[in-house]
Amino acid sequence: MNAERVEPGYGSDPVGLIAGYHFKPGQPGTPIDSHAAAAWLGDGAPGRGDAPGEFVWLHFNLAHSACERWLKSRLALPDDFFEALRQGSRSTRIERLDEALLAVVNDVIYNFGVASNDVATMWACADRRLLVTARPKPLRAVDKLRAAVRAGEAFRSPFALVVHLLRDQADVLVQIVRETSVGVDRIEDQLLAQRLLGNRAELGTMRRALVRLQRLLAPEPGALFRLLNKAPPWLQEADLQELREATEEFSLVLADLAGLVERIKLLQEELAAAVNEQTNRTLFTLTLVTVLALPINIVAGFFGMNVGGIPFADHPHGFWVLVALVAGFSALAGRLAFRRRDGR
Repeated sequence: MNAERVEPGYGSDPVGLIAGYHFKPGQPGTPIDSHAAAAWLGDGAPGRGDAPGEFVWLHFNLAHSACERWLKSRLALPDDFFEALRQGSRSTRIERLDEALLAVVNDVIYNFGVASNDVATMWACADRRLLVTARPKPLRAVDKLRAAVRAGEAFRSPFALVVHLLRDQADVLVQIVRETSVGVDRIEDQLLAQRLLGNRAELGTMRRALVRLQRLLAPEPGALFRLLNKAPPWLQEADLQELREATEEFSLVLADLAGLVERIKLLQEELAAAVNEQTNRTLFTLTLVTVLALPINIVAGFFGMNVGGIPFADHPHGFWVLVALVAGFSALAGRLAFRRRDGR
């Protein structure tokens, strides 16, 4: 089946293109469809883009059935890009593929106004004249980048879009850290107020989400180091400088995330200690009640024997004598027990 004959999917054109923009030096991007992009990139049609500084950004939906087939047939992308789509390792990285760049970016899923910490992967391939990004699910950072392009922001190269995407990803992570910090502050206040109900499970959920974000969103230092030391010739020095700055900003955000994880860990330990202390007090109270009831049980056991010679059997005040004896023994045992507890 021809890719152009496939029925269009929701939010994309017949080949899975979600958004396409054509950039000229110093000008904002103008929308472009898949047919115009293929013609501009030199698909045998006039109008091939050879002007310096011009490039195209194409953003695709991998869930579309015709997307990958169109990418292979119409765009001269490296084979490593398609291999990366099927690799099990999805760590965030940017690496060089001859004259092109491959970026694997993990980002938070965009759920149309619903707060979510679920993570999905986006793959990007960039060269001098083209940036291709593809993802199976909507992502927050990409949505922010598209909003910036629609707002008229100008970009000098395809790699500048990638750097902007990394900055947007860091901004999303900062927002998640802030929202989580508010929840941690609330739980800490409840801990100080001795209101501990439900907080342990909530802290555990926060910690698992943050650790997962930290593991998936942290860029590979080795890949960035190799790229900065052996960049493609078409990359400008300004692009590399912006990448260094974006990497430093992202490192600071990850450090804040790691500090928040340690703070949650300490709160979990405090809550566990408080719960253990409360459990120990409850067990001590139950043990104390058992000890205080021991004289009564012993006396009741002796007097419950059906044998002769039971004392006070014929005494007119025998019952009250036994009550006084049991009460005295119970008071003595309680005093000894409380003294031992206070001594600790």
